[in-house]
Amino acid sequence: MPEKNILIIDNDIDLVETIKPVLENAGFDVIHIREGHKGLERIKKDRPDLVILNIMMEAQEEGFHIAYKIKSGKDTANIPVLILTAAGQETGFVFDKEDDEDFFSVDELIEKPIDPDELVELVKTSLGQ
Repeated sequence: MPEKNILIIDNDIDLVETIKPVLENAGFDVIHIREGHKGLERIKKDRPDLVILNIMMEAQEEGFHIAYKIKSGKDTANIPVLILTAAGQETGFVFDKEDDEDFFSVDELIEKPIDPDELVELVKTSLGQ
């Protein structure tokens, strides 16, 4: 089976340096982009198999907008999107995938920090592996 391509859009370099090698060791090809708008450009160009996205980046709600654009795009709606965020810890607002689905349609919503093995399993599940 060919490697699946994962795009991480996150400005948290420490987190990316932790999860990128874990995903690569699990057999995934991983690309990291720090800015949301550049991530969207890359998605349109390369069509990754899965996107891991932070909510709070340059703008506090930037991830919401990126996820919406991915999921509402004709050519990108089927790309699984995993949100990996500390927004709940930082704002006190708790996101729930089912309750907030109309507002925020993503495949998984995960609070940081995450166990690396759990992340790999979520990625595999989202990719149907």
